[in-house]
Amino acid sequence: MPVSIEIGTVSELWRYPASSLAGERQDAIIVGKETIDGDRLFGLVDASNNEIAQPDREAKWHRVPLIRTRLTGDRALEIAVPGGDWLAAPGAESDRAVSAYLGFEVSIRPFRRENAAPGYAGPLTAERYRKAPIHLLTTASLARLRALHPQGSPDPRRFRPNIVVDMAAIEGSFPETEWIGRKLAIGDLLLTVSEPCRRCGFTIIAQDGFDHDPAILRNLVRHNAHNMGVYCTVDRSARVGIGAPMRFI
Repeated sequence: MPVSIEIGTVSELWRYPASSLAGERQDAIIVGKETIDGDRLFGLVDASNNEIAQPDREAKWHRVPLIRTRLTGDRALEIAVPGGDWLAAPGAESDRAVSAYLGFEVSIRPFRRENAAPGYAGPLTAERYRKAPIHLLTTASLARLRALHPQGSPDPRRFRPNIVVDMAAIEGSFPETEWIGRKLAIGDLLLTVSEPCRRCGFTIIAQDGFDHDPAILRNLVRHNAHNMGVYCTVDRSARVGIGAPMRFI
């Protein structure tokens, strides 16, 4: 019978209804074989050329992560620009609000027709990328980055994880980067750690509560080969809640 070793507990859960926009913190998530329920259903595009937002590459998109998102009980998207009210999206009113905030014409569009509210007849947009169903990050890695860059703010939101696991810091280590190929159980969820998460310029961008900080990425390049956190594939789907134990299998 396999031996399991508890190494931490779930402290944060996130989904990202619209790619590049702010995430939505959850008390529990439902993890399927291919994705998390409600995760990355919509994209924001430049209406002049239909290109999807790229905050990691173009400065014109740098304020996008400040736009809040949430899904209603019937899975309809709502967004709010800083200082603004919640607005249904996709829609003309929400597009006007985001366009005014960013200073150029943009549009929120679903990746698939079934993601949008009934009656939506507007255009779709293609997903920019999808690496794996789950992105997992530990507080031990955040502590390591904080030790390397004490004047910075290694907030989990810089890295857009789905699951943050609270575990003891390990001096000199980003521990999950060393788990590639290992099996994990988080409550009833079973995962395989598939690859490290190579970081990009998104990690340095200011969000609500912390500033633009290029040293975040520089330290990851120098000390962890660009990486922070890991991608995981799903061996057994499950609902996961805050406080769920994580174990090696």
